[in-house]
Amino acid sequence: MADVHTPGGQSLLFLTDEQLRKGIEAMFFAYRGFTADPDRILDEHGYGRAHHRALHFISRTPGTTVNNLLSILGVTKQSLNRVLRTLIEDGLVESQVGKRDKRERNLILTDAGVALEQALSVAQRERMRQAYREAGPEAVQGFRAVLEAMMDPQLRRHFNRLKDEQHG
Repeated sequence: MADVHTPGGQSLLFLTDEQLRKGIEAMFFAYRGFTADPDRILDEHGYGRAHHRALHFISRTPGTTVNNLLSILGVTKQSLNRVLRTLIEDGLVESQVGKRDKRERNLILTDAGVALEQALSVAQRERMRQAYREAGPEAVQGFRAVLEAMMDPQLRRHFNRLKDEQHG
């Protein structure tokens, strides 16, 4: 790995605890901003962030199984079932018998589910688009590299699979 320096000449490979603390705090505040708009929309519907995550990943991989969603979200079966039950009862998600395995349940968004998921993601995409514009192209690449490096290996596999499905 190359020894990368900031414009002031500081090495980025040897960050102080204070620099790391500032990075952690920046992530906390950025996450608050990133979730603020969707939280307002979710609150209007009586939903929380778990509902948002389920809608997002069902949207990204229509027909995904409950087990795959469990693996991606890293939640308990009981917790996911509660979220899915609400989304199904409210007409946002359909659960269909698996085509390959009749014991599996494949999840897809209904038109209403697509509309809600788009409203949530538009808000977040706009915030990210603006931040990327302000930070510039090199920062975008660096930010993505840092996020990927922070992922647990299993979650990175899910992320890479989603990335591959997008391009393939």
